[in-house]
Amino acid sequence: MSDTPPPQVADRPPTGDSPDGLHAGLKNRHLSMIAIGGVIGAGLFVGSGAGISAAGPGILLSYALTGLLVVLVMRMLGEMAAADPVSGSFSTYADRSLGRWAGFTIGWLYWFFWAVVLAVEATAAAGILTNWVSAIPQWAWALLVMLVLTGTNLVSVGSFGEFEFWFAGIKVVSIIVFIVIGLLAVFGLPPGGHPSGMSNLTGHGGFLPNGPGAILSGMLLVVFSFMGSEIVTLAAAESPDPVQAVRKAVNSVIWRIALFYIGSIFVIVALLPWNSKSVAASPYVAVLDSLDIPGAGTIMDIVVLTAVLSCLNSGLYTASRMAFSLGQRGDAPKAFATVNKGGVPAVAIWASVAFGFVAVFFNYIAKDTVFQFLLNSSGAVALFVWLVICFSQLRMRRKIEREAPERLTVRMWLYPYLTWATITLILFVVGYMLYDADGRKQMLLSVLVAVLVLVVALVRQRGRTATGRAVTAPAAAAASGTDAVETGP
Repeated sequence: MSDTPPPQVADRPPTGDSPDGLHAGLKNRHLSMIAIGGVIGAGLFVGSGAGISAAGPGILLSYALTGLLVVLVMRMLGEMAAADPVSGSFSTYADRSLGRWAGFTIGWLYWFFWAVVLAVEATAAAGILTNWVSAIPQWAWALLVMLVLTGTNLVSVGSFGEFEFWFAGIKVVSIIVFIVIGLLAVFGLPPGGHPSGMSNLTGHGGFLPNGPGAILSGMLLVVFSFMGSEIVTLAAAESPDPVQAVRKAVNSVIWRIALFYIGSIFVIVALLPWNSKSVAASPYVAVLDSLDIPGAGTIMDIVVLTAVLSCLNSGLYTASRMAFSLGQRGDAPKAFATVNKGGVPAVAIWASVAFGFVAVFFNYIAKDTVFQFLLNSSGAVALFVWLVICFSQLRMRRKIEREAPERLTVRMWLYPYLTWATITLILFVVGYMLYDADGRKQMLLSVLVAVLVLVVALVRQRGRTATGRAVTAPAAAAASGTDAVETGP
């Protein structure tokens, strides 16, 4: 059993700055676009080709199952965040519900994940920009992109929100236009002119050309592209009305996933043979090329660059806020919990971007060794985060129902049965990763890093317990008029 106090439900004013010092500088339109665009990562544009190659048209089922998993997890997280919107989100809830070790472990793993993402996205952005302006070396572009977005995050949370509003807006509009054009082409309307119907869904080896097992293989390839859906619950703590923001984000997650992921992938596999080389290389460019859209490659480069910059911007924000929360709880240096005049955690931002710079450096000098280790060891963090959210919700729901049921403005469906079903599905995916040859290395390295962080958490917790006993024993002895005799744990 945990020796931590039971989950707390903090009082919070409906408007004004956050009680932890962060400024409530995010407007409703910022949060709305962060919620909508948060599920559209760069992985959708550049990584979906691998999933289609692995599962064929059956990749639609992979996206649907993974999307269902995300919807359920977001519902649980939304329940907790609407009842108690705090900086640190699920890490704070794990701290209160499961123990200090859980909040410490999942908080640092999540920070590690996004710090590595900073390097990945900076390098990807630099690659695109170098193709456009080759006179500037790639490392210089990566440095410039990191510094610019670091600057926007340091100014104020409002500047982060404004940048993310436009980045996410471009992604959303691009996907909607892509789907509309694609559906017109499927039914033989301009710009395609020749209806493809649904023949490509079954005409090249069937709907599941590689067998039912390919659905699970496809899930392993797409599951991590959904990471980022939870960002809105962290950002809500810096808005005037966090409860309303969380409620709207959670209620809209179903249609967002259905439209942006399943809708756009449907267009791809309906218009083009799933096993074509062009789909494997760049599925969205392949569709635009097949419809004779001029400048398809350049258009998608712009969209992908926007998605990459959006992910980098959000990643820096998310990593810094998690570091800020860890600092508040004493699980990171106290300086991480300080804010500047703009109401943002400047030290936490610089610490996060510093690790990102180090990772970018390794990407250039040790790509196949150190950087590959960073990628693999952070790859399964999404599944760990989702598991912790599930277990935290199981305990926190009981506490809230007992002490403040009126705060349950968002409720998990069929609690606790659907929560346990979600846990079972996540564990099944974890088990399949260990079984799958391609996923095994990533899972084992992620588990290794998680175990190391957990050991540090347990050692720290034991040290705190011993220190607490050493401090309270003399006080108790003084109160009773006897000498203190320190005993072992």
